[in-house]
Amino acid sequence: MLLVTGATAQVGGAVAAELDALGADFAVLVRDPARATALPASARRITGDLDDVESLRKAFAGVSALFLVVPGTGLDHTANAVAAAKDAGVGRIVLLSSLLADGEPVPAMGRWHRAREEMITASGIPATFLRPGGFMSNALEWAGTLREGGYVLDPMGPGRYAPIDPADIAAVAAAVLTGEGHERATYALTGDERVTIAEQAAVLAAELGREIEVRTAASPEDAVRARFPHGAPPELAAALVESFTAARSNTEGFASDDVRRLLGRPAGTFADWCRRNAHLF
Repeated sequence: MLLVTGATAQVGGAVAAELDALGADFAVLVRDPARATALPASARRITGDLDDVESLRKAFAGVSALFLVVPGTGLDHTANAVAAAKDAGVGRIVLLSSLLADGEPVPAMGRWHRAREEMITASGIPATFLRPGGFMSNALEWAGTLREGGYVLDPMGPGRYAPIDPADIAAVAAAVLTGEGHERATYALTGDERVTIAEQAAVLAAELGREIEVRTAASPEDAVRARFPHGAPPELAAALVESFTAARSNTEGFASDDVRRLLGRPAGTFADWCRRNAHLF
């Protein structure tokens, strides 16, 4: 049996839908079954909590592969899941990590992702690490300023990146969970298009049939202040400044072909994502 954590969130829910479409034998880990009514009927509901190791030991019994999504920046949930997985004899773990876990030195925004990967590797449980880059759905953060002033704030300027559709992350996760030969593999998951924020805004504007003004932040610090008008925790603010600074200077952008190789098709485009999600703006 496969077990999906985070199934009531964006990626985990999409993974559950993919597994349902494949006819897989799977369950979802939920703290409150009442919150899982929108999930596929084929998924067994197993009650458990990442804060409670004992509940996880019971939930993980009979699980051949675990899709692990860990919220926040802490490591306790990962430690609990790994301990329970070892005790229950889970065959392998597929972790939703981050592209920011790569690199030497690891950027501040990626350190907890790298630490989680290292914790799972040290456990000896065969694992696959999925490292997505920026999500296309992050564009939903623009909804507020679009409604209030018809603009988006651009922290990257000339920087390019290759955002990924969360649906593609889910499709890859389902393929890895149900396939073979992925043990001890790490996959970088990006879209195929290397774009600027301004180019993304133009695509969204065309889909919405309206003009969108792009206001480039004067500095990474200004971008952080705009995102957190009442102040961000110092550690988070420093990590964001580091991240925005690196993004602004990366005018080429990184794109991986792992999605294409694993799914046998191109990654979804931002235009595709906008067509499906325009109503949310």
